Amino acid sequence: MSFSLPSPQTILLSLALCLAGGAGGALAAKLSVPMPWMLGSLLVTALVVAFAGETGLRGYTFPQGLRNGFIAMIGVMIGTQVTPELARALVTLPLTVAALLVFVLIAHAGNYLIFHRLGGLDRATAFYSATPGGLMESILMGETVGADVRVLAMQQFLRIILVITLVPTALSIWSGAPVGTAAGVVPGGDAPVPPLSLAVIALAAAAGLAFARLVHLPASQLIGPMLLSAALTLSGLVDLHLPFWLIAVAQVVVGVSLGMRFRGVTGRLLRRSLGLSLASVMFMLAVGAALSWGLLMVTDLGFLTLLLSFAPGGVTEMSLVALSLAVSPALVTLHHVLRILMTVFELMLSARLFGFVKPVEADPR
Repeated sequence: MSFSLPSPQTILLSLALCLAGGAGGALAAKLSVPMPWMLGSLLVTALVVAFAGETGLRGYTFPQGLRNGFIAMIGVMIGTQVTPELARALVTLPLTVAALLVFVLIAHAGNYLIFHRLGGLDRATAFYSATPGGLMESILMGETVGADVRVLAMQQFLRIILVITLVPTALSIWSGAPVGTAAGVVPGGDAPVPPLSLAVIALAAAAGLAFARLVHLPASQLIGPMLLSAALTLSGLVDLHLPFWLIAVAQVVVGVSLGMRFRGVTGRLLRRSLGLSLASVMFMLAVGAALSWGLLMVTDLGFLTLLLSFAPGGVTEMSLVALSLAVSPALVTLHHVLRILMTVFELMLSARLFGFVKPVEADPR
């Protein structure tokens, strides 16, 4: 796998976008917005993209290596949250995994009806837009059967954006006060971290990422560093604590990279997709809430932990939400990795069952 450094222009533009995103995050934090650093930077970047247009950003792509590096830092932070108490919570994993499978099946079926019957999308576009995860797999498979890839990608992208926006906001409204980082909760604490500890954190992130890619783990940039950090934490050999400023910077980088996905999106496409995506997300959150209430009767897990485990955002984004709300981020991350895997397997099976796959061409011989 080749590696090349970004051009100086790309580095400068990325730095400018992150600084603008950081300013948006700081303003959002002042206003007690939930998930301020990620949502504030996302909004500012989306506005920059909208005003700059294709001409102002021609030839520019946000560096994936930068995003992956900070996601690896988030993985290290989540790994430090792994405790013996989490191991005891895993006793209930068969029940929550079974409920997660029910969620995937209901979400895909219900979303298909919303997009096809309510939204008027063609069957292939509706089918692949409806998956509660597996964005890249949905796009690649949908493209082969003639699905509208722009609409499909927009629905999948809006699913992530709306979930990470609505869930913390709804929790703030429900509790009647700001929650998580908006209420002053500081993930990892606010004690100063010496340079040597920062070097160990960076090394753990890099080593975990390299290991995950070597063995082809899903969501490797997050899961590899998380597993290595968890092993180091449980061994007692290393005591890793990420400073809050590093977590905030990681959220800004993720927010900027999400905001860049609005590039090339027309107002007409956004208006058409937003209403349908909102209906889809509200439906999935209702299903997740119902399953969470049911699991409360048979598990010791809290309702918020369960709800965040079912909320169908991206793995990285929901891990950040769990970190922000100080709600068992390792357990939430595990459930979202399993949701993605279940969704991909369910997608492949149901696509064959219902004829949403490219026909095999006959051998001309």
